Amino acid sequence: MADLRNDFLGIKSPNPFWLASAPPTDRETNVVRAYKAGWGGVVWKTLGEEPHVVNVNGPRYGAIHSNDRQLIGFNNIELISDRPLEVNLREIKKVKREWPDRALVVSLMVPVTEESWKTIVPLVEETGADGIELNFGCPHGMSERGMGSSIGQDPEYIENIARWCKQSTSMPVIVKLTPNITDIRQPALAALKGGADGVALINTINSIIGIDLDTMSPNPNIDGQGSHGGYCGPAVKPIALNMVAEIARNADTAALPISGIGGVSTWRDAVEFMTLGAGNVQVCTAAMTYGFKIVEELIDGMSDWMDDKGYTTTDDFMGAAVKNVVDWKYLNMNYVVKAVIDQDKCIKCGRCHIVCEDTSHQAITLERNGERYFEVKDDECVGCNLCASVCPVEGCIDMVQLTGGIDPRTNQPVSTEYANWTTHSNNPNAV
Repeated sequence: MADLRNDFLGIKSPNPFWLASAPPTDRETNVVRAYKAGWGGVVWKTLGEEPHVVNVNGPRYGAIHSNDRQLIGFNNIELISDRPLEVNLREIKKVKREWPDRALVVSLMVPVTEESWKTIVPLVEETGADGIELNFGCPHGMSERGMGSSIGQDPEYIENIARWCKQSTSMPVIVKLTPNITDIRQPALAALKGGADGVALINTINSIIGIDLDTMSPNPNIDGQGSHGGYCGPAVKPIALNMVAEIARNADTAALPISGIGGVSTWRDAVEFMTLGAGNVQVCTAAMTYGFKIVEELIDGMSDWMDDKGYTTTDDFMGAAVKNVVDWKYLNMNYVVKAVIDQDKCIKCGRCHIVCEDTSHQAITLERNGERYFEVKDDECVGCNLCASVCPVEGCIDMVQLTGGIDPRTNQPVSTEYANWTTHSNNPNAV
């Protein structure tokens, strides 16, 4: 049986699935419900100084759906906790006392002064919480007040605040990074220089989810007006995976423990983050879409996959994919694949032909003997994978590797023209 027990920065939890700092972790009631459902840990919704903030009483969320109404992108304009600091701290202390086997980390955001940070951190430590997460990521509301992502975009601030917090507590200090930046490695390095124990990423992406074309206001609509908010959900996972990988494969930051966040909806998503170096994962949108019991699917799915692969603990596969993420110039230019259409599965919709004809290499036929028939022309195919990406039938189009320059289907050499193009010596675009 797979052992999912997790140890992140010395913070132990029964599994690597934590709820991220967000509306689901706003109060004792929610957190206890999450623990009962099986979540390994939570990051309590961000606390700030008194007087506490005031949130809007209108719509706070916006969404992007697929054609079948699946939620693929989520946007929110909610600020940090609008409940009194004293109430939050009292509830945190109670929850940690009653659930000692679960991870409980507290997210914090206060102004950029040494006094502010050194005042609030000891208050959190008194609750018995396992650690603190410094929220340098929120892109809306608080950033306009000089906090959130406005801090996360300045390495000097990150380093200084991390150092102030480390001087004020013996708890692990995690820095939550904003993706609203050009090079994620720089703030990660600043967190490391400031003494932070680890980083969490990504926080939400600055966004406007859409415009109501009747009222001409952004969604969500607050009395005819709207504001930019934080974008999350399945759509941001590729961005998050890349940023996690950039930190994990960079020599200067490779040793920095990472809590992976961004679009984790399935056990497979979680595994992908962990193979790229994350020590655990944090989830928000999936819980807000399906409820807390989704953690059961995450646990069962990861456990079954580990059993199937022969992994005993999550350490067995953590970081396993990092070595395979390389700069483009190191890709094998002699690697050749061609598309192959399974005629038994083909429904003759023609999408592969249309996209290849209009936007790619005119490598797919339209007919044979006067009948609609779609077949790949090997001499023209460059293996770009566009046809397989747009095909509505799963498994209908495969990309077949031509090992050693020989087509295994025909046992014939690959086109000399194409083979030459893919070598460094003959490819004028090769790096």
